[in-house]
Amino acid sequence: MRLALCQIDPTVGELTANRERIVARLAEARGLGVAVALFPELAICGYPPRDLLLKRAFLRHQRAVLDEVAAASTEIVAVVGGVEEADGTLYNAAFVFAGGRQVAVQRKSCLPNYDVFDERRYFRPAGEGDHPLFSLGGVVVGLSICEDLWVDNGPLVAQAKAGVQLHLNLSASPYHAGKGRVRQALITGRAQEHGCILAFCNQVGGQDELIFDGGSMVAGPDGTILATAPPFEETVMVVEVEPPPPRSTGVAAAPVELPLPSPRPMVEIPPPPRVARPAATEPGEVYRALELGLADYFHKNRFHHALVALSGGIDSALVATLAADALGGERVTAVMMPSRISSPGSVADAEALAANLGIASHLLPIAPLVEAAEATLAPAFAGRGVDVTEENIQSRARGLLLMALSNKLGALVLATGNKSEMAVGYATLYGDMAGGLAVIADVPKTLVYRLCRWRNGRPGGAVIPEAILTKPPSAELRPDQLDTDSLPSYDILDPILDAYIEEHLPLEEIVARGFDEATVREVIRKVDRAEYKRQQAAPGLRITPKAFGTGRRMPITNRFTEEWD
Repeated sequence: MRLALCQIDPTVGELTANRERIVARLAEARGLGVAVALFPELAICGYPPRDLLLKRAFLRHQRAVLDEVAAASTEIVAVVGGVEEADGTLYNAAFVFAGGRQVAVQRKSCLPNYDVFDERRYFRPAGEGDHPLFSLGGVVVGLSICEDLWVDNGPLVAQAKAGVQLHLNLSASPYHAGKGRVRQALITGRAQEHGCILAFCNQVGGQDELIFDGGSMVAGPDGTILATAPPFEETVMVVEVEPPPPRSTGVAAAPVELPLPSPRPMVEIPPPPRVARPAATEPGEVYRALELGLADYFHKNRFHHALVALSGGIDSALVATLAADALGGERVTAVMMPSRISSPGSVADAEALAANLGIASHLLPIAPLVEAAEATLAPAFAGRGVDVTEENIQSRARGLLLMALSNKLGALVLATGNKSEMAVGYATLYGDMAGGLAVIADVPKTLVYRLCRWRNGRPGGAVIPEAILTKPPSAELRPDQLDTDSLPSYDILDPILDAYIEEHLPLEEIVARGFDEATVREVIRKVDRAEYKRQQAAPGLRITPKAFGTGRRMPITNRFTEEWD
């Protein structure tokens, strides 16, 4: 049997375009002699649709588009994710189309409600009788949707007992570093456990903070990977499979008969790819994920140009380089805004990077703005000494200029703060935090360096000047300022943050890993106090299991501390 795993990049809410994308992939698969074409979870409307599901007009249009996809499903069986509405109740469903009509529907059983997921807000789970089996040319086929495969008592368990030979899973499984290998272990383990061929079709593309990496795959009944689709790109992966004999004594209930497509001349297809996923620590995978998330956010929100405040530091260098790679240099402009504090080398390094990337640049000194603000505020500040307030005026002057350019040019401002800084509040609200997308807000500082080194090692030579990579990190808001004046070195800070934010470890367990107790206490204090800043930040692309924003939901008003007892 010939399968097609259609790893597509839908846009949430763009129903007509999603239909056209699905129909085009169906035609491609049909032309290759495919019997069954599998699409991702909620492919019709895009994942996650969130409160669009509360709009009656959205649901009506989605149903109409489902009917149009059904009509296009001739001479092929199509399994497509969408929303089913029955008696005023919504279900996350897999629709089975064949012969130009809908022949069956499978509802999702296990609705995730953790981390970035909140499906129970919208959907009802499948009932006991909502797991039909299908027969296609004598092969017993079962379906499931994303989370159904991750739980130990999902639909596949009952299907296997009933003799399933081929199991199809529709997914919208978001990316974080290392997730591809976790999924592969799951898919191969389930296939081997239940003695069936397992096809997993995942969404690809960016949706707000989330990145979907694709990585669709097919595993054999012995757990062998038969094919894996390349991550981070749309593709139609065609795989020839030979379903094994059923393990059970027979099917408990008569399966739904699917019309077998008429025999067609079999087109020769190349052997399916088997793409090895790198280790979670591989910076190249993270870089590609950030490129995809940035590009889709930019294009799906109909921007035509991007602005980056280029300071001569490593964070803004990485963001500018990602933008040039993801969007094309002609769509990116660097804005250099030196102050009286900025070193000459910072401006020179920023100019060198802009030239290497082939991006336009503006040089807008902020000294006149800062002096005007200080003069205006002088009467209100009388009798008070200089402190961090004056430093932040500089940052907010830059934010003012960036947002003015954004208004005038209709351009997307890319914020440049990293996860380490955002964690401890080492950022200026309405200053360097200003922007429409925080590209590296989930990238720890130590990983920022690794990503830059990786990018400089790509074919074509280095683009980020070595001076940017080797200078001590500094906000340059006061003379001779270094990040280490306020923070531990990043090789100490980042592991503490990982333990506290990703692992939720208490103070004493972090200290037990060999960190100074006073340092850990101060880091935790800073993380907790900065929550109000983070919840006013631009959305940030997620590349770790516990990103700020949709992944970590802490109250702003919160009096709990590690010293509560």
